[in-house]
Amino acid sequence: MLVLAAAMVLGLSIGSSTIGLKTVWASLFTSAGDATHQAIIWKIRLPRVLLAALVGATLSLGGLVFQAILKNPLAEPYILGISGGAAIGAIIGIIMGLSRIPGVGIMAFLGSLATLLLILSISSGSALLIRDTLLLSGVMVNAFCTAVIMFLLSMTQDSRLHTIIFWLMGDLSASPLSQVGLTAAILFPCFVIIFVYSHQMNLLLLGSDMAASMGVSVRRVTLTLLVITSFMVSTTVSQCGLIGFVGLVVPHLFRLGVGPDHRILVPCCIFGGGAYMVVCDLLARWLPAHGEMPDGVITAMIGAPLFILLLRRLQR
Repeated sequence: MLVLAAAMVLGLSIGSSTIGLKTVWASLFTSAGDATHQAIIWKIRLPRVLLAALVGATLSLGGLVFQAILKNPLAEPYILGISGGAAIGAIIGIIMGLSRIPGVGIMAFLGSLATLLLILSISSGSALLIRDTLLLSGVMVNAFCTAVIMFLLSMTQDSRLHTIIFWLMGDLSASPLSQVGLTAAILFPCFVIIFVYSHQMNLLLLGSDMAASMGVSVRRVTLTLLVITSFMVSTTVSQCGLIGFVGLVVPHLFRLGVGPDHRILVPCCIFGGGAYMVVCDLLARWLPAHGEMPDGVITAMIGAPLFILLLRRLQR
């Protein structure tokens, strides 16, 4: 929580124009701040920082849930193609002219569910527990989703094509504060539900038979967690596009630091994932000399090498 608070303060202070901490405090909590600084903080930086924290918490928590249910440390919404399916649904919603919430969000949710069902059907039965089968299925579905996305973009003549492409790479700059508040109201109950199921996730790691013998309704818990996670991921995708590898990096680092207990990992991923995404967004705004780069570029540059290292470690 302290790291998240510090990252958010930095996110509010640093940008194309640096604003001192006293000015940030005055703009947030008093009416004595400069009008220009207040506009920058309240209309540009605060919505972006809050959205980054929500997206980081959601994606890291989604990766943690997938890794627990599928018993695969490489499982992550982006790698498995869940985010790609949500992006397909969101693009269809945008092309149809639907509103961001709930129209595009509902389409993104349907796309993520369809992708999840496809992956589980490919890896059905005993093969679901085989790490290589699941991973290859996810990579294949992710590649297919990418091809469908490119097809949809090439077929549309929408004047917002450039905006859609930038959004696909991870864009946190388009949501006003009111929309961020609505997103938070949607995601917070999902966080609470996953925390309630954290003990059941611990038992699922022991195996389905052992968990069932200890009173866990394996099918109900698994279905609930998969649907809730897909809903969370689709909500963030409809807001800011594709941001990958957050669900791989954050849960892995915390699992190394605090152990495998999901009652501890769930809140750690919520706060730590939020801080990680805020820092990545800060780098995306600060590194380019002019303008900014998509947040997905930063997360991929950090997450892809870690994914390769984890894959080599698991093959030994």
